[in-house]
Amino acid sequence: MELLSIKTGSMYIRVKERKYLTVNLDKASVFPMEKLDQVREHEADLNAAGFVDVQIKKLVLTEEDL
Repeated sequence: MELLSIKTGSMYIRVKERKYLTVNLDKASVFPMEKLDQVREHEADLNAAGFVDVQIKKLVLTEEDL
């Protein structure tokens, strides 16, 4: 499974009601690949708000028995 997330520096972004919070990966907002346009809008908003080194990241999840 592939999901999208947004990073700024070493922290991830949580999107909540069009507000942006810096968080660790376990609290980050993730989006399906089909929402790439929306994620790019968030990226532009973050850059405009002064966040630095904003990057869209693709998370690749695998599932296996433990």
